Amino acid sequence: MNVTELARRLRVRPQQLLEILPEYGFDVGKKAVKIDDKVANQIMRSWNSIRKEIEDKRRKEIEDKKREETELRKESGLSVALPDVMTVKDFSDRLNLPVTQVIVELMKNGILANQNQNIDYDTAGIMAEELGFSVQKEEGGKADEEKEKEREESLEKALAQNKNKEPRPPVVVVMGHVDHGKTKLLDTIREANIISGESGGITQHIGAYQTIWKDPKTKEQKPITFIDTPGHEAFTIMRSRGAQVADLAILVVAADDGVKPQTKEAIQIIKAAGLPFIVALNKIDKEAADLDRVKTELSQNGVNPEDWGGETPVVPISALTNLNIDKLLDILLLTADVNADKIQADPHIPAVGTIIESNLNKNIGAVATVLIQAGTLKIGDPLVINGEIYGKVRAMKDYKGDDLFEALPSTPAQIIGFKVSPVIGDVLDNTSAESATRIDIKQKKNEQTGAQQQSVATNSSGDDEDKKQKNSLNIVIKADMLGSLEAIIASLEKINHEEVGVKIVGKGLGNINESDVAKIEAKDGTIIGFHVKATPSTEELMREKGIKFLHFEIIYDLIDWVKDQLQFLLEKEKVVTEIGKLQVKAIFREEKHTATIGGLVVDGKIKKGARVRILKDDKIQGYGEITGLQSGKQDVKMVPAGSECGLRVQTKIKIEKDDILEIFVESIKDRELEF
Repeated sequence: MNVTELARRLRVRPQQLLEILPEYGFDVGKKAVKIDDKVANQIMRSWNSIRKEIEDKRRKEIEDKKREETELRKESGLSVALPDVMTVKDFSDRLNLPVTQVIVELMKNGILANQNQNIDYDTAGIMAEELGFSVQKEEGGKADEEKEKEREESLEKALAQNKNKEPRPPVVVVMGHVDHGKTKLLDTIREANIISGESGGITQHIGAYQTIWKDPKTKEQKPITFIDTPGHEAFTIMRSRGAQVADLAILVVAADDGVKPQTKEAIQIIKAAGLPFIVALNKIDKEAADLDRVKTELSQNGVNPEDWGGETPVVPISALTNLNIDKLLDILLLTADVNADKIQADPHIPAVGTIIESNLNKNIGAVATVLIQAGTLKIGDPLVINGEIYGKVRAMKDYKGDDLFEALPSTPAQIIGFKVSPVIGDVLDNTSAESATRIDIKQKKNEQTGAQQQSVATNSSGDDEDKKQKNSLNIVIKADMLGSLEAIIASLEKINHEEVGVKIVGKGLGNINESDVAKIEAKDGTIIGFHVKATPSTEELMREKGIKFLHFEIIYDLIDWVKDQLQFLLEKEKVVTEIGKLQVKAIFREEKHTATIGGLVVDGKIKKGARVRILKDDKIQGYGEITGLQSGKQDVKMVPAGSECGLRVQTKIKIEKDDILEIFVESIKDRELEF
C-alpha cells in the first residue's frame, strides 16, 4: 500500500505518519514509499489507540506549558486591574492572552461566551487568579455602596440650592411585613380620594400616585403623594430608596399577626432615615385581632404607642372594610403639619428628583418615573443624570395617564425622552445642566446590557464544593419594570438554605424571546415572566423543546412558587427508629450473602424486613436485613422481647455466636424548608 494512501485513510499527513510509526514498534523507514499490506492492516487496527495516546500527550504538553506559565506569572507577581463589567475581548487584552484561550478557560468553568459578550468583575477575577494573576479593582470602579453614597451626596448637594422654599405635598412610603395588607391599604386610600372624578379610576403603573384629602384643621384640600411600591418595598433595596425620597412613613402591622421579621427591618430603616411615621394596625376586623398584644410587641421593638404615653400614633384600621381610613389620613396630614418646616422646596429652580421606576417600552423606548423633590420640570427640559445628559423631556404623564406640562415638587411624573434607561435611585439634577456632558449612548447601552447579562447565582457560590452541596432551581426572569426585577432578585437573595438554592441564569426587561429559551435550555429550568409574556414564535419554541414557562402578576405568588419548588428539591429526611436487640445463640446455615441463625430477643422486638447492625465486642461490623423470621417453626412477622426465634439475615458480614444484632427500621419523611 502506498504511504500516501494509508495516510489518507488515517487522516494524517504522510511525513507525520512516517515519524510516528517507529515509536509504536512498526519497522517503517522515514523515507518509505510503500508499506506491506499486512503491516498496513495492523497499523489501521491500532491507529485509534495510537491517535488517542498522541492526543493525550499533546494535551498534557499544553497543560504543562499553561501550568508553567501560570506559576511563572505568580512568581513574577503579575497583576491586572479589572472594571465592574468588561467584554471577553477586553478581558483577554488586559491579560495579554489569546481570546481563544480565554474563551476555552471560560467554557471549562461552565460559561459560554463569545468575545463580544460581557462578564462581571467576580467572574473575571476568579479566572484571572486561576491563570496566575493577582487581581485589583480598577480605579474608578465603585462598589454598590459607594455608588449609593455618591447618589445621596449628589441629591443633598442639589437640594441644598433650595433658597425660596414653599410648602409642598408630603411624600409617604408604606412599609410592613408580607401579607399585612400594604397593597390593599394603598388601593383603599386611592379609592378614598375626595375628588369623585378620580375615585376608583384605572391608574398607570408608574411607581407613585397622588391623592387629595381634606386637612382636618383648615378643611383645605391637600394632595398627598404615595410611593406606590407594594411588592417592592418589602425588600431592603426598595425600602431604603423609598426612605431617601419620603417625608413620612406608614408602618402596616396586622392586628392578628403582630410584629414579624420584615416589620422589625422596616422599623430600623424608618428610624435610620429619621422619618416621622404612623402605625396602621390593619385587619382589626379579624377574630384573632389582639391590639394590646401587638402594641406590646411594638413597644418591645422601640415603637411606643401614643395612647401608651409614647410618641408614635397608632391607628386601628381595616383596609378591607375601609374602617378608619379617614382617621389614618387625618393623622397623616396632622403629622405632616407638625413637620411642615421639613416638607418644603423651592419650585423656581431647575428640577431635582429621584428615579423611582424605569423600564423599556417597545413603542417609545426608555421610560422612567421621577419624583420631583425640588424645582419644576417642564416639557423640553434636559434630563441630567450623574452629570450626563440622557435626553430631554418630550412628554410627561401622571399616574392616570393624563398629560403633564410641568411637574412641581412632590409630583411623580412618567417621563418620555430618555435615550438610555436610567437606574432606579439615580438622581435627576438639572441644576448642573450647564456643566453636563452628552451621554455616549452606545457605551452606556453596552454597560447596561453587560449588567443585565451577568448571571446571578443566588445563595450559590461558584466553587465546586458548593455546587455539590446544593440542589439548584434554575430560572430565567423577565419583568416589565426594572424596579420589579430588582425586587424579585432581592427577595430571592433572602432565601438562604444550606442544601437548596436559586440560580438565576438569565434576567432582563421585556417579553420572553428565543435568547431566553437558549439560556435555560441547557440548564433544565423554568422561564418566569413578571407582567410580561412570550412572543408567539418563542411560545412555539418552548412547546417544541418542552421548556416550562410561568407568568406571574404578584411578586409574593412568584416567591411562594419558588419556595414550593425548593421544598421539592430538598432531600427527604431518613428517620431511624431503634426497635430491638437480639443475641445470636446458634448459626444454622451460611450461604453467599445470607445466614440462617437462632437467637434470643433481649430487648424490644424484631420484625421481618427490619434492618440490623452486626456488633462484635460492641463494635459495628456491618449491616444486614431480616428476610425471614420464625418462632416455633412458624413463619411470623414479629417476635417480642424474651422470646427465642430463628431468622434469615441477608448480609455480607460473617455472623458468629454471641454477636449482638441491633434491630432498627428506616422511614423517609418530608422535611420542612426553613430559612
